[in-house]
Amino acid sequence: MDNLIAEFSDLLKKGARSVASSKEEDLKHKTSLKSWSKMEILGHLIDSGIYNLQRFSEIQFEAKPYKVKSYNQNELVKINDYQNADPLELLSFWLSVNERIMQILKLQNETTLNYQVELETKKISDLRFLIQDYISHLDHHLKQIIY
Repeated sequence: MDNLIAEFSDLLKKGARSVASSKEEDLKHKTSLKSWSKMEILGHLIDSGIYNLQRFSEIQFEAKPYKVKSYNQNELVKINDYQNADPLELLSFWLSVNERIMQILKLQNETTLNYQVELETKKISDLRFLIQDYISHLDHHLKQIIY
């Protein structure tokens, strides 16, 4: 778990540096009408963080296996109008959500990491998988912002 926490911390630092040092017009640039800008990707990462904070918290006390609920990513990006938001406000919110997730991760132990979850596919997995999946998802999207 220590390695995952270190990787997560590293990703947060890299993402924060990249967004903070980027020009607003670069963050808002869209390569096509259907693609997300870097601002919208950051907004999506906020939504993902909010949903995963809820998941990582609820699994501690909900009946097992914990049922993972989906969320409408595209509609959330659209309704929150991340494209026109202030980049520093989004960065601050993204960091706050993930700092809270970091604290939850540090509280986990072998028992809690093995809590069972039922994925949307009905497959049974565990909290450890959800955490690894969240960090992989974060890494994937941060690469889109950084490069």
